Amino acid sequence: MNNYLGVIEGFFGRAWPFTDRLDYAEFLKKNGYQFYIYAPKSDAYLRKAWQQDWSVETASQLQRLVSHYQELGLDFGVGLSPFEIYKNYNKDARNSLQDKINRLNRLGVDILCLLFDDMRGDQPDLAKTQIRIMRDVLALTTAKKVIMCPTYYSFTPKLEKLFGKMPDNYFQDLGEGLPAEVDIFWTGPDICSQDYPESHMEEVINLLGRKPFLWDNYPVNDGADISRFLFLKAFENRSYKLAHLTSGHAVNPMNQPWLSRIPLYSLPRSYSQGRDYNPEAVLQDALHQLCSGYSAGQGNLAQQIASDINNFQNQGLDQMDQAMRKKLIGIYSQFDSPFATEIISWLNEEYAFDPACLTG
Repeated sequence: MNNYLGVIEGFFGRAWPFTDRLDYAEFLKKNGYQFYIYAPKSDAYLRKAWQQDWSVETASQLQRLVSHYQELGLDFGVGLSPFEIYKNYNKDARNSLQDKINRLNRLGVDILCLLFDDMRGDQPDLAKTQIRIMRDVLALTTAKKVIMCPTYYSFTPKLEKLFGKMPDNYFQDLGEGLPAEVDIFWTGPDICSQDYPESHMEEVINLLGRKPFLWDNYPVNDGADISRFLFLKAFENRSYKLAHLTSGHAVNPMNQPWLSRIPLYSLPRSYSQGRDYNPEAVLQDALHQLCSGYSAGQGNLAQQIASDINNFQNQGLDQMDQAMRKKLIGIYSQFDSPFATEIISWLNEEYAFDPACLTG
């Protein structure tokens, strides 16, 4: 059974601190994950300023991350979004891309992702040019795994509304033209999919000529609407049979790194437990394992979050009046915990929505 599971920090807005990224290696290793991909939308040197290099300090921090993850037996990846490079893929663009790939080679990444999402795609030669770019990248990279995110990565019509009409036969052309060793990211029936029916996945496999690499947009909360919620419940509607229908499963977490651990705890268990997987039971286990060590008064943090989880996940900020928010801030201020700190920051509207995010 394929169980290549990991996290892709691929959201808009407030990125994770490097210290939290460093700490995540142990959490991922302990809980059955195999990789982490660095791809925050706020890193301009991976997006519109991709031709430029990171500062010495950032490059040093990334090198430390690479070494730490690899020492623990985890794969480390980077997601590069060379903004609309396919609109004029000339000699200068190819040289710039070669320089960037060489720098990533020196960093020693295990996974290289070329991300063409969140860009206009309404041009007839889109697939042809993206295939050419991917072939050039394959010839240059020393990464052991290469993944492409297409401009259109789901069947949902929302993407055409945002990024223009998809060229005819785009998916078929990608499937036929991309080398077999290139994986393709896919978000499912929707951008933030609630489930992944087997019939849908089989259709995608036939269309792309390979098993897709799942980009799972749960529990991400970076959009205008979803930033008003904390998605803490365990993963649901992810059948263990997805292991046979995908080449990997990457989770895009929340802007809150500590709180993201609560739902992330559950995904590997949904695979390993198969038909016996119970989301409610695993959620309670996650809260116990991750949060019960923090106490205040007569209660502990695990119990408190369990009692408030519906407020956070279903009600959200817009349905909480100021009195409720003030009360919750007072309660969570009693806990000396990074989980509680993130809840308080969220209640205080400190996770500002990034209007660059168009899909949430």
